[in-house]
Amino acid sequence: MKTRLLWTTLTIALSANVVGCQIFDRPRQKPQAAQPAGPAQMSPETTGRPPAITPGGRATRGNDAGQANVARGQELSSQGQYEAALREFERAIESNPRLTVAYLGAGDIYRQRGDYDSAEKRYAKAAEIEPRNFDAQYLHGLTLQLLNRVSEAIRAYLRALSISPDDFNANLNLATAYLQVGEPGEALAYGRRAVQIDGRSAPARTNLGAIYAAMNRHEEAVVEYQQAAELAELSAPLLLNLADSLGKTGRFTEMVNTLQQLIRTEPTAVAHERLGSGLFRLRQYPDALAAFRKSLEIDPNHYPALNGVGVCLLNQWVWSQEKDTAARDEAIRSLRRSVQLEPQQPKIIELLGRYR
Repeated sequence: MKTRLLWTTLTIALSANVVGCQIFDRPRQKPQAAQPAGPAQMSPETTGRPPAITPGGRATRGNDAGQANVARGQELSSQGQYEAALREFERAIESNPRLTVAYLGAGDIYRQRGDYDSAEKRYAKAAEIEPRNFDAQYLHGLTLQLLNRVSEAIRAYLRALSISPDDFNANLNLATAYLQVGEPGEALAYGRRAVQIDGRSAPARTNLGAIYAAMNRHEEAVVEYQQAAELAELSAPLLLNLADSLGKTGRFTEMVNTLQQLIRTEPTAVAHERLGSGLFRLRQYPDALAAFRKSLEIDPNHYPALNGVGVCLLNQWVWSQEKDTAARDEAIRSLRRSVQLEPQQPKIIELLGRYR
């Protein structure tokens, strides 16, 4: 009875699925010099003078305020002179506060240098001026997501997709955002759509696999992860996710093989801890304990590995007819340390109360 309890506890104690939520971007096609961004553009006058922006965000003739600054900003940006380009875009905004393309140009530079707060403000203004501008809505969503303002990012991505429903990155990032806020059911349609748009995209396949895993649909997750593995160089997050879903479907030998492949190139604490989990489920207890201990050599504070060591040693104590008190004492120390690091573990707390 005790052995069965320990088995169940280990299953609960091990860390959860590694959902690799990665945010993707794609190069924004720059509008032609001195033309406003947006789906509806008017031709410049025959004199070659560029159109300007009205308060509604549309191009009109007769007001070219800020356009020369935009043209210079775009030229400087293409030459890699980003600080000078930014000054030109900001001057354009000062001259014409309704010039969408200037806000987008400034936002791009702020985003590229990692100033996401400033980028978000510029993209937000562009989206306000021209609500049907896909770039403005999409890039606003992207920077909100990078700022971890995920609920707001979802709304921006939805607005972007109302303009261009088949944009690959908008679908992919929206699926990722829904996954970030714990709504895999909402993410599923957009994750599937991204795969439909580009079935050769390893990130899209990985993302869809993570969605299926979050919905406890691990057979489908394995299929997506395996397809992703065929499309791109294997990464640690992909192999960890694949191993986790293989374990959830009872394919423990494949789980162990996958983790051993990972450890040959990236011997992380998480990889060794997951390997210990797989070996435990294959009832290879000494090897499981060794893997958990190796995990703790790499990261002494990796609490799932502390749980693994604790449960393995409690089993060892039980199988010794409760004579191996040294194993029990070390197990209790390991589990106590785990709870100190992560207090929200009711099953481990219950186990401590029962065996100490």
